[in-house]
Amino acid sequence: MKTEHRIYIALAVLALLGLGVYFTQKKQKDELAAHSATAATADLPKVGVSKDDVEKVTKIAIKNADKSDVTLEKKGDTWELTKPVNAKANAANVRSLLDNLKELKVKEVIDRTNGTYGQYELTDEKAVHVVAYKGEEKALDLYFGKSGSRGQMARVDGKDGVYVAGGYSSYLYTREPKNWRETSILKFEDENAIQVSVENKNGLFSFSKNGDKWSGTFAPRDKGGKLGTASAKWEKFDEAKVKDLLRAYKNLGAEDFGDDKSDTGLDAAAANGGVITIKLKDNAGDFTVKVGKISKGSSRYAVKEGGDGTIYVLSSWSADWALAEPQKFEKTEKKKDDKKGEEAHEDEAANHMGLDDAE
Repeated sequence: MKTEHRIYIALAVLALLGLGVYFTQKKQKDELAAHSATAATADLPKVGVSKDDVEKVTKIAIKNADKSDVTLEKKGDTWELTKPVNAKANAANVRSLLDNLKELKVKEVIDRTNGTYGQYELTDEKAVHVVAYKGEEKALDLYFGKSGSRGQMARVDGKDGVYVAGGYSSYLYTREPKNWRETSILKFEDENAIQVSVENKNGLFSFSKNGDKWSGTFAPRDKGGKLGTASAKWEKFDEAKVKDLLRAYKNLGAEDFGDDKSDTGLDAAAANGGVITIKLKDNAGDFTVKVGKISKGSSRYAVKEGGDGTIYVLSSWSADWALAEPQKFEKTEKKKDDKKGEEAHEDEAANHMGLDDAE
């Protein structure tokens, strides 16, 4: 065998040996990395609430430095807001929160000490502190701080360290207290309404449905506040406006809430705002909403008669129906023909041009 052939064979053997060493070392490194990752993951604290335990949660307390503290408690089959006020809770928002508890997890450790709590806004004063209870037992106790490029910073109660949390949706935990309350006031099918009345300082509006058609009367109120006689026929009445009122009230919801200290004017609603009553067919019930004084901007206080006494705040879009004047339920005057208006404008412009030329 020629010398050069021996050299080629030796080089090939060395190359194969080199590849063998490379792959062996790579396998060892991969196994070491996998082992380290497994060990690191095993060392992370377990958080979150299991699917079964979520349904056993009876209380959730949220302390938020930027907003009022919130406490939600399950009483029977319903959830209530017990802090900062006592009120029925928004069931959909509570359900979203409970479902999110299952998604919470710790993914990575940033610092195993408490030395950087201030840096990551995880101090007691700055963090969003969430505690969920199963009866008297804590099911979860976590603090959430800054959110950055590495993710959501968190710490676990009773264990030093800063971690990256997964599954956290801040908007679910940092709602304003009013957004934890049930905002629904009325709910009905507008097609089922057969009578509507509106009473305010202007007078009494009465609307009745016969088949598919609405008719209406208006009894004006005199300067002394006494109701007069309703007109026999309301020439300009527009049934479409009654349908608009029903669309505004069939899913009536509050934009905010008042309290016992608010100057609501609801004790004399007909004078300060108005009273709207809606009756449904087949004795399915009737609803009365009293609208009072202005709360803020153009929104007004309101209360549902026969309800739990909750003082709501309605947007002007809903509240203004209670303050209606006759024109609000009348046909809108048609505007002049646009073409004629344009021609008149052109004639006027020509006249001005003629005057300018004469000058």
